[in-house]
Amino acid sequence: MKQLLLFAGTTEGRRLAQDLEGKGWRITACTATEYGAQLMAPGPGLTVRAGRLDQAGIEALLAEGGFCCAVDATHPYAREATENIRRACLARAVPCLRLLRPAAELPAGTLWARDAAEAAQKLCVLPGNILLTTGSKELEVFTQVTDYQSRVYLRILPVGEAVERAAALGFARGHIIAMQGPFGLALNRALLEQYHIQTMVAKDGGGPGGFEDRRLAAEQAGAALLVIRRPPEAEGALDYDQVLSRLLEWRE
Repeated sequence: MKQLLLFAGTTEGRRLAQDLEGKGWRITACTATEYGAQLMAPGPGLTVRAGRLDQAGIEALLAEGGFCCAVDATHPYAREATENIRRACLARAVPCLRLLRPAAELPAGTLWARDAAEAAQKLCVLPGNILLTTGSKELEVFTQVTDYQSRVYLRILPVGEAVERAAALGFARGHIIAMQGPFGLALNRALLEQYHIQTMVAKDGGGPGGFEDRRLAAEQAGAALLVIRRPPEAEGALDYDQVLSRLLEWRE
């Protein structure tokens, strides 16, 4: 049975582990956090490891595990993780497939920012309350937004460390919405209306990330949508069906 190293920080990663179970692969799935590991379902052919790995850590894991292939199913915005995985696999001569969900199609007039820093700059001149749905990793940059303590609401995962970090940065505890998705259209719209949001900030997480429901909710609630662009990806990224098909071919 062949050994697969799967970086599974997304819905697709968890789905891939389930779809490959019992089909000729023994899988080690890596998640950045304990919370992510709890969303996986370990089985006879699946081992789950939690904790962030740098390039050296990934290389060490590849060397000790006897892996013949790796799959990078991390989030489209996990640029540092993707680069570490790519470099480690090159160093250990292990083939690596990049599983990347398709980008969303956005209507004309959508507001864009190159990164979180540019988004924060644009928010300084946009009026009213703001809902950040971009996660907890880059919260510090949004403390540059004018009157952020009173204007900015956060929707982040219900992880104690993330909530406490947000509070330590000065975000009002009453503005921290700690929830686990998926978030449907109705819930997104309800949050926008409840907190009188005039601008929602999102990343282009594609369909599995619930992006379309956020876009529609903003449209229906009359809120502006500010999208942080995806970081550039190297050529050769594959969609879910392509990765699954290739792995099923390689299992023999």
